[in-house]
Amino acid sequence: MILRIAFLVLVWLSIPPFAHAQTQKAATPAKRELVVGVNNAPPFAMKGADGAWSGLSIELWRQVAKATNRTFRFVEIRDMPELIQETAAGNLDVAVGAITVTVEREKVLDFTQSYYSTGTGIAVPVVSVMNWATLRRAMTSFNFIQAVAALIGLTLVAGILVWLLERRQNEYFGGSVTKGISSSVWWSTLAMTQRSSAEKGPQTILGRSVATIWLVVSVITIAVFTAGVTSVLTTSQIQGTIYGASDLESVRVGTVKGTSSEGDLLRRKLKFQPYETLSDGLKALRAGRIDAFVYDKPLLTWAIRQGFASRLKVLDISIEAQNYAFALPPDSPLRKSLSIAILDTLQKESWSEARVRYLGEDSLSSP
Repeated sequence: MILRIAFLVLVWLSIPPFAHAQTQKAATPAKRELVVGVNNAPPFAMKGADGAWSGLSIELWRQVAKATNRTFRFVEIRDMPELIQETAAGNLDVAVGAITVTVEREKVLDFTQSYYSTGTGIAVPVVSVMNWATLRRAMTSFNFIQAVAALIGLTLVAGILVWLLERRQNEYFGGSVTKGISSSVWWSTLAMTQRSSAEKGPQTILGRSVATIWLVVSVITIAVFTAGVTSVLTTSQIQGTIYGASDLESVRVGTVKGTSSEGDLLRRKLKFQPYETLSDGLKALRAGRIDAFVYDKPLLTWAIRQGFASRLKVLDISIEAQNYAFALPPDSPLRKSLSIAILDTLQKESWSEARVRYLGEDSLSSP
């Protein structure tokens, strides 16, 4: 009986340490190798001839993996829809690339802290010949009308000042108010174009002083006006008739299917032609089969610089804001640690250097 009781006591005493050990083991599992999905999206993810991956997102991931002491292996995924699907199914631990955070994706995925803010861009052909629609659009633009109004206003001011100073001393500017002002404004217009005659010019000291100032100002004004008009016309030649998202309703539009850019167009109820790849879409744009191509702005800019620089251009507008982040399976335990590491990395000088290396100096002006 005593032996039996002693045995039960020993068994009871052995239970807590065992349970404690099991709890500790569950709380600190061994860190396994992560499976990281990636698809080609220059300049954020690019596969070299030797099979090695590089790019802005790839560099960030390597730094984050190092900071969190995680080993990993890359798995190439064909396209964005498959990358999203495989991540949502839990077949990938992390998805890396130019992955935009969207409402639809948030329903099936988790995302880390965003690391790059951009927008949906529009690429158009560089138009070499000015057509009437483009010319009309340029001539009715706010900048053009503003420049013309300023030029007319300055001419009127100069003419009226000369009339006030010359009307009693100069027969040419005398007579009725209507005759005097019309003559002085006509003179200031001729002076601005350097075609005024000396005998019909101001004769008083104050009048000639104002005239001298106006001649100098008019030269500068004409130069500024000419530069402004040239800028408007040049911009119109490049943009054609597309100035924003509303203009996409009346032109042929393309995008890459299964991407966030496609979602943007669908939400706006715009008709578009889907393409398998960015390259296919830009080739169609260059060939004139479509009038505009909508896609992630940094990816558009990179692709056009690489092979379409003389024929295509990305407009200086964005139709939707975008944020890039790493995608994770739902309820991923990695989310917090990776987000903390991302925030820490974004503060480092190495991140700014990487952005300049892949996106250029202009990238530092965006968040």
